Amino acid sequence: MENISTLINLTNGSKSSRDAAADFILSRPDLHLEFIHSCYEINNPDHHKACWILEIIAIRNVNWLKEFLEIICTNTQKLSNESAIRPLSKVLFLLIESHYKSKKNGIQLTQNQLQQLIETNFDWMITETKVAAKAHAMRSLFLLGKEFDWIHPELKIILSKDYSKQSTAYKAVARQLLKKIK
Repeated sequence: MENISTLINLTNGSKSSRDAAADFILSRPDLHLEFIHSCYEINNPDHHKACWILEIIAIRNVNWLKEFLEIICTNTQKLSNESAIRPLSKVLFLLIESHYKSKKNGIQLTQNQLQQLIETNFDWMITETKVAAKAHAMRSLFLLGKEFDWIHPELKIILSKDYSKQSTAYKAVARQLLKKIK
């Protein structure tokens, strides 16, 4: 299979299908850039499948994303499909976690990229995004709040305000983070 579009079209939600697609992408460096761009082709009804694959790649090796940080940080906030937002919220969390975990070998985000990620994650927190994306967003914002001191007070307000209206899963993550913020 030489075509990214065909690969994405044939990928389904099963773990084995997403793993096979990730294996293929990882084995073909000549297709990496085209693949990353396919995640953000919002006019393509299957672009969310590329995001599923990207999540698998990021879980396996977040450092693979290093050369695509600008594309990811700039374009993720343009996504509106919930099936694309959920895996990208995990990808952003993994990038942020790597940025703060390992200054030598991890991801190094610029101040501009950090600002873009802050904006994207706050947008997900205050819009009607599904709970899985919100959970990753609140975890990302918690980490970012260790560097940007204004984030924790804002996050605390959002979590406290929305707490009673949210799902059990949201409440569990919010409760955990509110304890850490205090």
